[in-house]
Amino acid sequence: MGLIDVDGHNFPNLALMRISAWHKAQGDTVEWWWTDFIHYDIVYMAKVFSDAYSKDKPTPMNADKVVRGGTGYAITLGPDGKEHFDTSKHHNLPDEIEHMFPDYSIYPQFDFAVAMTSRGCPRGCSFCHVAAKEGRCSVKVADVKDFWNGQKEIQVLDPNITACKDKRDLFRQYRETGAVIDFNQGLDIRCLNDDDIDDINHMKLKNVHFAWDDPFTDLKEKFARYAALARRKPHGAYGTVYLLTNYNSTMEQNLYRIYTLRDLGYDPYVMIYNKPEAPKEIRLLQRWCNNKYVFKKVRRFEDYDTTKKGG
Repeated sequence: MGLIDVDGHNFPNLALMRISAWHKAQGDTVEWWWTDFIHYDIVYMAKVFSDAYSKDKPTPMNADKVVRGGTGYAITLGPDGKEHFDTSKHHNLPDEIEHMFPDYSIYPQFDFAVAMTSRGCPRGCSFCHVAAKEGRCSVKVADVKDFWNGQKEIQVLDPNITACKDKRDLFRQYRETGAVIDFNQGLDIRCLNDDDIDDINHMKLKNVHFAWDDPFTDLKEKFARYAALARRKPHGAYGTVYLLTNYNSTMEQNLYRIYTLRDLGYDPYVMIYNKPEAPKEIRLLQRWCNNKYVFKKVRRFEDYDTTKKGG
């Protein structure tokens, strides 16, 4: 049986690790697909990102069956130039595979665990595919032990764990591992309460990620409250905050979010929607903000030398 990680091997693909674990439990041989000169009974191709960021690979010609899956295969580009999620093209793993403990051996270059203990998000943001794929209610789907077997670090992939009604239980589980926790996909600052912040304060943190994507919702007070109650800055900042640009925000709104977060002690990180088609000014904004040496040296984007190469 062969595996293809269409997005590359820059981060473990949870679906492929579960598929590998299930097939090995059946006594099958599992390996990364690598040549057309070897015959495979079945090849699985997994893709997380859309074609704009991760181009598909040719269909293997040396397999009896090829199975494609993952969010990336269900994302289409509409006539409005925006990405849309086609639910008819998205299929979940069978239950017997979905609940397999991940086979971390296929990604030996990574020494951390990956966990997805809740799915779904109530926000339903038009630029995000989580609600269409997993529903608009954040629900617990697994325990931490279903992903973790003693690794010193856990990358948490839950799309909105802070909106889950079982978050107290999940946060307790993450705390009790004693592992370094990285909330990779971001915590929803609008859902954080004092108990959440207390739990986070008692975790070993690699980093905390948030998002401030909606330019029409002022989250300054929410971020200020977390900063006032947080006990530590993992990387000299209270957390990394993703900022969506080139979607429905003006430059004034972009800069307001960036300056507000910086002044509160956060590390803003600019994300560009449909980057290949983004105007030069937005790409320069990202280059200025995300290069932390430049960002600290040049305090205002208005003073940034946009004549330099790389924009």
